[in-house]
Amino acid sequence: MNEDLKTGNFKQVYLLYGDEGYLKKQYKQRFIKAMLPEGDTMNYAYYEGKNTDVKEVIDLAETLPFFAERRLILFENTGYFKSAGGAELADYIKDMPDTTYFIFIESEVDKRSKLYKAVKAKGHIVELTTQDETTLKRWVASLLRREQKQMSDPDIRYFLEKVGTDMENIQRELEKVVCYALDREQIIREDIDAVCVTQITNHIFDMVNAVADGNRRRALDLYYELLALKEPPMRILFLMIRQYRMLFQVKALAAQGYGRKDIASKAGLHPFAAGKYMEQAKRFRMGQLRAVMEDGAETEQRVKTGLLSDNLAVELFIVKHSGDSSDPR
Repeated sequence: MNEDLKTGNFKQVYLLYGDEGYLKKQYKQRFIKAMLPEGDTMNYAYYEGKNTDVKEVIDLAETLPFFAERRLILFENTGYFKSAGGAELADYIKDMPDTTYFIFIESEVDKRSKLYKAVKAKGHIVELTTQDETTLKRWVASLLRREQKQMSDPDIRYFLEKVGTDMENIQRELEKVVCYALDREQIIREDIDAVCVTQITNHIFDMVNAVADGNRRRALDLYYELLALKEPPMRILFLMIRQYRMLFQVKALAAQGYGRKDIASKAGLHPFAAGKYMEQAKRFRMGQLRAVMEDGAETEQRVKTGLLSDNLAVELFIVKHSGDSSDPR
């Protein structure tokens, strides 16, 4: 895909999909800039959402470009690759005019769909997934160099652990910390703590650590911080139970002898996070994790049946498990 953008020898159809929104946005802008003259709105059309009319698209695709080499039609999050609506477009792609170009940008696709197979035969498909730790660290370092700033390797890692792996969020948070340290070349950990917003997943991670340590005060403080950030109590409980479920899976895989890379793949974790989960899982016994998950389900049932308010139920759940050092089962 980068080679096509560099040479200008474009395929007629591209599909960019995956969960890395920043990369999809960047490539979308690069393609538009490379495939159309600047300011050309006559030969560009953009369709978004699941209500896109296929017949309208085909009518436009049949229209010759207006004093230009090509007509570009861009589709975003149409769901065509997971619905029957894409079948008609799949048939059309096989014989579309040489002057018409399609770019599809989707979050999820069904590789068995007729449209996916048609795009694969006619053009190019690229999955843009969450980047690994090494790539993200290198990218952060390059953004800092552009701003004539520096950050030590351990602090870059700390920064990523705090803000997560979403590239758009990384860029936003990095802009904040660069502005905060405007008069200094070196950015330090204290700058990161001063201005960067900790992702909710990291709050949950820290809560589970506090529970493992038996540090009830810390666990409750983190819970109250999440409530102050307008996170609903039952969502907090759901995320905690998901964390315990992930730890259970990671611990089981580690017991079977799998390494970090295989555990990341099998558990659906980012490799950057797999090491953290493996370390945290060591702090629990399998019986503990199983008991916590079962209690989480019971807590949810008590809230649903009106026996406890959601806020109190989650608070009691945290209190119970951050003070229980026994070995269940």
